[in-house]
Order: sequence, then structure tokens, then C-alpha cells
Amino acid sequence: MQRVKDVLRQVGRAYSPQENRGLRGHLAAVAAFGAYTAAWGVAVGARKAKLPDRHDPLDVLFTAAATFRLSRLLSKGSVTSPLRAPFTRYEEATGPAEVSEDARGGTVRSTVGELVTCPFCLSVWMTATLTGAHLLWPRATRAVTGGVTALAAADVMQLSYDNLIQKNSA
Repeated sequence: MQRVKDVLRQVGRAYSPQENRGLRGHLAAVAAFGAYTAAWGVAVGARKAKLPDRHDPLDVLFTAAATFRLSRLLSKGSVTSPLRAPFTRYEEATGPAEVSEDARGGTVRSTVGELVTCPFCLSVWMTATLTGAHLLWPRATRAVTGGVTALAAADVMQLSYDNLIQKNSA
């Protein structure tokens, strides 16, 4: 095990000699994601869920919108900051109901902090979750993705309205 740690340390120094990029933590995150998606695969296989021949375009659109909105809510939402607080440090408010935070702590804590503050990173996990859920519970998942897509559309309308009011006030 020590040999593996030494090799990872060498690779990390060669990869980024100027700063410690936390490759061990990122490798652990990749392994955790692999285990997570494998668990979905096992669940789908155990249920003998029938895989679709092709994607329904509306399911793809609603899943994409729900993934975007949920990833943004979980990674940037001020209301979800208590979930991120053990792994992050507040920096500032950045927009309507959103905050900017920095990862903090040791290898595991900072890796989790990076993950939970990155909407792009969370969207990978959210896509895996919604894909697995579509295979196991298609009707319930469509109800959820449809509802979250409506929330995303409402957000666009709220922000558009605010921009319109600000332009007309200026």
C-alpha cells in the first residue's frame, strides 16, 4: 500500500509541481462514482428492468433540465448551504439565492467540498441518478423531472422579468 501511495505522490508532483492538486482525493471520487454507478447497474439488473431501445426525446430534455436545476440548487443554492457547510467555507452571495464557497479541510473533506460546490461535477452524479431512476421507476421519475423542469423554466422567467424591470428602471 505504501508503494501505491509513493507512486501517487510522484505522479501528483509531476502533474502539478507548483501546487498540490489533490489527485488522491480525486481518484477516490472517481472510484466512489464507479461504485455508485455499479450499484445502480446491480439494482437495474436485479429488477430485470427492460432497457429501452432508444431514448425518448422528451425524457432526455426533461432529464437535462432537471439535472441542470438540481445540480445548481445543490452546489450553489443558499438554501442548501447547510448541506455543504461541513466541507466548504462561505465566500459571498453571487446572484439570486446563490452563494460562492471554497472547499476546506484535508484530502477527503476538500475533495467532497470541490464536488459539492461544482455544478458540472454534481451533474455527472445527478445524470447517473436520474438515468437509474428512469430504468427502475420510469413514471415516478418522469413526474419528478417534469416538476423540476417546470421549476427551471420558472427560474428563467423570474430572472428574465428581473432583467426587464432593471432595464426599464435605468
